[in-house]
Amino acid sequence: MTPQETFVARLRRYRQRNAISLDEISGTTRVKRELLEALENNDLTDWPRGLYARAWIRAYASAVGLDPIDTVDEFCRLFPHGDRRAKATIREIAEIVAAPSEYRDEFSHPEDRRGAATAGGRRVTPAAWHAPLVQAARGVWARLASAAAPHVRDRRSARTSM
Repeated sequence: MTPQETFVARLRRYRQRNAISLDEISGTTRVKRELLEALENNDLTDWPRGLYARAWIRAYASAVGLDPIDTVDEFCRLFPHGDRRAKATIREIAEIVAAPSEYRDEFSHPEDRRGAATAGGRRVTPAAWHAPLVQAARGVWARLASAAAPHVRDRRSARTSM
């Protein structure tokens, strides 16, 4: 038995031990019964990924009497649906605001777990146009903000004098 099958069997066993039907779990978690059946059959093809998958597993674990945090952590280790990697997203946000990324992931993940984005066998890097575009947008925003500043001050002084 694979670790994924063992995990799913444990969930099913807890549900059956506590005499909880899939309909009851479906009603409390608002997850379709068919998707819960698919989970118990180790078929996650129609399941969402990321946050929603983790939320559904957390709700299922709570409903059957398992520790939701430990169950979600195990799910994330075993299934790509629960992937928590935020490093790339945080790095992109840091680049947009021109700040160094201080993000440190609490879990270790193989870098190319889902496969690197490639074009003709070489890794695709962020486009070279991104940084100049962000700088230009900031300049436009600064000019608009400074142009609007006198009007805002005039409105504020008019309100206080009334």
